[in-house]
Amino acid sequence: MSRKIILLIIASIIGLIALSLIQAQLIQNTYALRKQAFIDKTSKVVGKIGSYGTPIDSIGDAISSVFLKDLDKYSLRMLSKQKLLNRLQKINDSLNPNFIKEYEKEIRSKDLGYDLKYHKTLQSLVLVDSLKSDTIYFNNTTTNLKLVGYDFKNDPELRLGTSTWETNRTFEKKIKGELKKGDYDVVFKTINYMNIDGWNRIILKEMRGLLIFSFCIFLFVIGLFYYSIKNLITQKKIADIKTDFVNNITHELKTPLATLGLATKILKKQEQISPIMKSTISTIERQNVRLQKLIDQVLNNSLGYEELVLEKHKFNSTDFISEILNDFEVSHKDKVTLKRMISSENLKLNLDRFYMTTAIVNILENAVKYGTNKIAVQSKINNENWQLKIQDNGIGISKKNQKLIFNKFFRVENKDVHNVKGLGLGLYYSHQIIKAHGGSIQVESEKGKGTSFTIVLPLK
Repeated sequence: MSRKIILLIIASIIGLIALSLIQAQLIQNTYALRKQAFIDKTSKVVGKIGSYGTPIDSIGDAISSVFLKDLDKYSLRMLSKQKLLNRLQKINDSLNPNFIKEYEKEIRSKDLGYDLKYHKTLQSLVLVDSLKSDTIYFNNTTTNLKLVGYDFKNDPELRLGTSTWETNRTFEKKIKGELKKGDYDVVFKTINYMNIDGWNRIILKEMRGLLIFSFCIFLFVIGLFYYSIKNLITQKKIADIKTDFVNNITHELKTPLATLGLATKILKKQEQISPIMKSTISTIERQNVRLQKLIDQVLNNSLGYEELVLEKHKFNSTDFISEILNDFEVSHKDKVTLKRMISSENLKLNLDRFYMTTAIVNILENAVKYGTNKIAVQSKINNENWQLKIQDNGIGISKKNQKLIFNKFFRVENKDVHNVKGLGLGLYYSHQIIKAHGGSIQVESEKGKGTSFTIVLPLK
């Protein structure tokens, strides 16, 4: 497996992990919002239970009425703090069954669809008279005095808040024939909690559609990732097999061709040979040379630009391009009209003459193959680069095919042209040569209006 594919797999895995983390964060945020909305909704339901005039409200009044009498005794030092709190707990325990009964009636009428429990615990109890402030009870981490409601462990997330009851108390009592008077303020603070069995499960159930959709997308992305990587590796193996096949078959063909060439040379040296036989041998020799060149071209085209070994030398740009165009014009003088726009500046190009000539000739030959009869060649300097533009008036290339024409073995299929022959390697080879020189090639074309190839090579 090549290094590029390994890097691509690593990058894809990192991207997949990042996408998963982002999706998990979004789900977590959605869960937090749904949870808060659920708690707020349930809190409002609990808040409406026990409103003024209901049986639950009457139970609360009964508790406070009895407890105030005990506070009167405490203010007169007739009860200790502990006995006062025990009395409060005893009162609440006696009335709590009625509270739960009435509470459950109201909960059933709400038809919530889940079990909602509630209790009220004492946070602090402070008695204030004209002389001092007396803290009878304060809820800390070790104590928790439940007033009314169900027994359950408090969850900070399900806390409903606090409520404060303040009142001024003035009383008169006869104790052993003596009239005792009292005047004090009482501050009674409570904390309210609710409890929902499996409330996390309820929220997740509400998010079921979102979770299933997210999971399906996640599976789809993983499947797409797996398919893409698998397809990429398969294509790489096919490309390697194709390259190996081309290399092997060309080498295998060269052996019989070399033998054939040797045989024709021996036959040509024979003195007693008829003119017809001599002509036939010459034809065989020419076709043998042509076939060997074709095989060499296929073999060279199987190389990537990184594998091309260039022998660079400095050449005058005007002389270089003029020589190529002169040879091309001689070969196609009856087929193509050539227009030259060559810069007269004496530029020195550092390039491999053989390879770059091949690249340019391939583009020119390709234009002729596809119906061109006019070619314009422009050579100039552009931002410290040498730019060569070859423009023809041929059949053009569709937008879809413009992205593929530099691919190996790709040939544009055109129903209007039936006599175009080739292996689909010319433009690929030209592209590889230009990339090996550190340059670039771009194509601009419109169907039916010709094609323009622009080669850009650095001057340095």
